[in-house]
Amino acid sequence: MLPKGRHFRKSLILILIITSIPGLITGGAIYWFTAGRIESELVQLHKNQIAKRAESIQGQFSYLELSLSHLAFDPKLDYTLAQTDLLRNFTVTRDLYKTLLLTQGALPLVDRMELFVEGQVPAHFSPDFNLLVTEAERQAWKPLLKPGTPVYWTRLGDADHKERAPSLALVHQVPGGSTTPFGVVLFRLNEARVVEQLQALTPYEEGEAFLLAEDGTVLASSDAGPQPSPLLEKLRTAVLERTEGETSFKLDWNDSTYSVSYGTFDRLGSSWTYVTAAPIHAITAPVVIVSKTIIGVSLAGLLLGCLLAWFASRRIYSPMERLVRLLGGERAPEGGDEFAELEKRWVHLHRESADLQHRLEKQLPQVKEGFLLQLIQGHLSAYPQEELAERLRSFGWEPEGRVFTVICLQLTGMTRLEAQGRFSAEDEGLVTFAAANMIEELASGSFPQAHALNFHDLTVGLLISLPEEEAAEEPWLPLCENIIEAVTGILRMNVTAAVGRSTPNLRGLPDLFEEAKGLLGYRSFGEENQILRAGDVYGAEGAERVPYPFTEEKELLQALRKGQPEEAEAALALFLKALTDQSQTEGDYQQGVLNLLGSLEHMTLQSGLHPGRVYGHGNRFALLAELREPEQVERWFRRCILCPYLKEMESRSGSSARRMIEEAIHYIETRYMHDISLDSCADHCGTNVFSLSRSFKSVTGMTFVDYVTETRLTKAKELLRESERKINEIAEQVGYQHGYFNRIFKKAEGVTPSRYREMSRES
Repeated sequence: MLPKGRHFRKSLILILIITSIPGLITGGAIYWFTAGRIESELVQLHKNQIAKRAESIQGQFSYLELSLSHLAFDPKLDYTLAQTDLLRNFTVTRDLYKTLLLTQGALPLVDRMELFVEGQVPAHFSPDFNLLVTEAERQAWKPLLKPGTPVYWTRLGDADHKERAPSLALVHQVPGGSTTPFGVVLFRLNEARVVEQLQALTPYEEGEAFLLAEDGTVLASSDAGPQPSPLLEKLRTAVLERTEGETSFKLDWNDSTYSVSYGTFDRLGSSWTYVTAAPIHAITAPVVIVSKTIIGVSLAGLLLGCLLAWFASRRIYSPMERLVRLLGGERAPEGGDEFAELEKRWVHLHRESADLQHRLEKQLPQVKEGFLLQLIQGHLSAYPQEELAERLRSFGWEPEGRVFTVICLQLTGMTRLEAQGRFSAEDEGLVTFAAANMIEELASGSFPQAHALNFHDLTVGLLISLPEEEAAEEPWLPLCENIIEAVTGILRMNVTAAVGRSTPNLRGLPDLFEEAKGLLGYRSFGEENQILRAGDVYGAEGAERVPYPFTEEKELLQALRKGQPEEAEAALALFLKALTDQSQTEGDYQQGVLNLLGSLEHMTLQSGLHPGRVYGHGNRFALLAELREPEQVERWFRRCILCPYLKEMESRSGSSARRMIEEAIHYIETRYMHDISLDSCADHCGTNVFSLSRSFKSVTGMTFVDYVTETRLTKAKELLRESERKINEIAEQVGYQHGYFNRIFKKAEGVTPSRYREMSRES
């Protein structure tokens, strides 16, 4: 290993500083934020939770007060109860017992519900019935009948269990609303459950929560000890000394700081105070853990930064070390300076690069063709004009003061030569390669800046650069004639040369290329050589109406509906021959065969079949559009459309049914101009109406009435297009009254017959 030079040491120190300082700053900022801001947020969140839980407790006490008031005003506890002998009147006693027992069971905070009645027979319910026999027993309850206070909270001892400490109780005199009560009903609260509610105010293992009466006595406390704890006494004293308006403060106790929150409950003429205290360290325990984690992560990050700095320095220095070793072997750089050593050795490499440059120039033709292909296909459209021109100069072209023309040459007649045994279908690439070489040789002899581009699909592109002043004279015309003569003489192929417009803008070449390719669709559809100019073709576009062999199409559809393979193939041949004779350009021919494919798929849908299931789920229109020669088109229709359809129709119906439907269709086509019906057709075919209707729908995919209507409208449209007869005469000739003919024609075609005639002549 080579010894490290000055560059390595400088890189290590710099990277160490860069990786360490941001980590320290980030760790300190995060620690400050979490230790300060988050701690205060947690304390505030703790206070909000206490306030919400205190509201919940207050709601439970309010519910107890409301429940006891409803019971005190119950008719069972009116003045008649004082005059009732509870010992003898067992029904009243039982009802009271049930009422008290049910109410006690419905209130979770109530430990026991009691009723004292000072009447004809003094009694006590707890909720069991007990007679008060002695005067001492009756006197123990009379203090609860103090005048002027019908309902109140108090701490009440247990007469039945005197050893128990007094518990919190809610007392209501009965009957409710009376100034001379004869008894009381009371809720004695379950101390354990009250303590559970108070402990909800301090969800931590440490802390204190309790209730204070208005006089400062403790009503209930979460401290389970027999005597109040010192912390509770400290908190009680601190709360009683606080001024009004404060709801929280901090208290230091036994080396801990407590967050103290308190508030008031308004309870039946008196005010209670709830107090809760929790140590700060219990509230902020998550923050401490997070802070320690951040410090640990920061230290780990610092250590990791040092390791990464060392590793990065080695990685950064590694290419230089390899370069020094590659250029000078294992010899250490002189003076420890790597850059000086590299500079010295670079001179030697520069001399070697000159030799490599010479070798590279030999590969320029392939590089040039790749560049020109990308240029005319639009892959370099994002590059500016100046950069494209500069790259073109590197290939020996001078774009200044010149215009560019794209010529697209298409070879046809491959099917004819394949039938003669001269070529096979696999020779397309070889034929295109030979033609491209011939075109390149002829073009370079006529123009200094010209290049042929091989597309390997019987299509060759030719890019020519001309001086602007020569472009209008069409100097490429003799070249196209020479190319046609050479290719026809040697390869026996026909050539169509499509010449696009000229442009000085290199970024506009993709549009010219697409224009030239589009011109190929306007070639005359026949075995002949042609030269197409953009101005001539587009200037004459739309001058004549393109005819369509509707009659031959109808015969083909009828043969398919009847399930006649031989007649269908003959009709297909007649249709394609008529279309070839009538089409002026290749585009017209392609549009015609695409229309035929659409009609066949429409007929398939009418027959109740899914085209995708019958013909396969490929894009049939795209496949058909790729075929250029009539023989290929006819083979494709027979193999991919006619055979699958006839096979499917044969599987759907028997031969006897097909013969019957053929006879019915012949009957319709010869008598559509007369009044025909399903009954008359069934009589003619020697069958019944039901069998004919069912078989007709199964074989043709259409009902009898729909087929008659389609036949009549097809004949009507033919007469509207090709004759000058009046509308009412045409209606009568196809078997309709004039008014009904207009309605059914517009329903089927969307326009009236007269409008249809105008539209067909305009197109």
